[in-house]
Amino acid sequence: MFKKILIIGCGLIGSSVLRASINKKLSKKIFVFERNKKYRNQIKKINKNIILINKLDKIIQEMNFVIIATPMSEYKKIIPKLNIFLKHDTLITDVGSTRSNVAKLIKMKLSKKLNWIMSHPISGSEVSGPKHGNKNLFKNKWCIIIKDKNKNKLKKVINFWKKIGSKVILMNPKEHDEVFSVTSHLPHLIAYNLIKTAQDFQKKDKKNIIQFSAGGLRDFSRIAASNEIMWRDIFFNNDNIIKAINLFTKNLNSFKKIIKNKNNKKLLSRLSNSKKVRTQILQLKHDVAKPDFGRE
Repeated sequence: MFKKILIIGCGLIGSSVLRASINKKLSKKIFVFERNKKYRNQIKKINKNIILINKLDKIIQEMNFVIIATPMSEYKKIIPKLNIFLKHDTLITDVGSTRSNVAKLIKMKLSKKLNWIMSHPISGSEVSGPKHGNKNLFKNKWCIIIKDKNKNKLKKVINFWKKIGSKVILMNPKEHDEVFSVTSHLPHLIAYNLIKTAQDFQKKDKKNIIQFSAGGLRDFSRIAASNEIMWRDIFFNNDNIIKAINLFTKNLNSFKKIIKNKNNKKLLSRLSNSKKVRTQILQLKHDVAKPDFGRE
């Protein structure tokens, strides 16, 4: 599909793109730029044909497709290198989780002669690093591609994600950030806050409550174990998260009032309605119907 692919940043997502690209033979040569020495050693073990580079310099002039898989806070450091060294027909994409901020950055900082079409694969986990990468990470998972006027370049990015297993849908940056502020960003924020609450409770009451973690706290703790740099960047860059927090707080206070007043009818109605979302998720095959997330 491409003669030479460059992956900038090779943690969980980058290394999964790397593995999937090798598996599907999408490029004759694949180059990786990764600063982390530990990660570099892990990448060497994936495939002997991977070419690790030490700098974003003249060597990247040869690349046909560049995939940026670093935290979004690194983009400002990367773009000047792309402007200097990339050829004008090189195609760029990234895997960031917020899009409006990146769209603004591209407009302000990227050379007008370069082509950057934003992607967001909806896949990942709480673990980090290339040793956890998986060639099937994107299989049957959504990848959001941001609409672009350059139809030929857009088609190439769509085809790339489809070839490594993704289901593709097009959105604009505003729509993307609104949707994922509720479906992804708010749930992670709630998980972090719930774990903070458990820690505070344990400290205040001097009781080791963590050892009695029930399924709920256990599952939230998995989400809260996600990469802190990545989630800092997401929380700081999606303005919609404040609206989502406000709506969540409103509903939480409503629950508080219902429980305080022991309003049986209202509480049962809310609890019952919540089950409908789980049913819908299962119908869409976004999860398995086995109890306890299919754990043994």
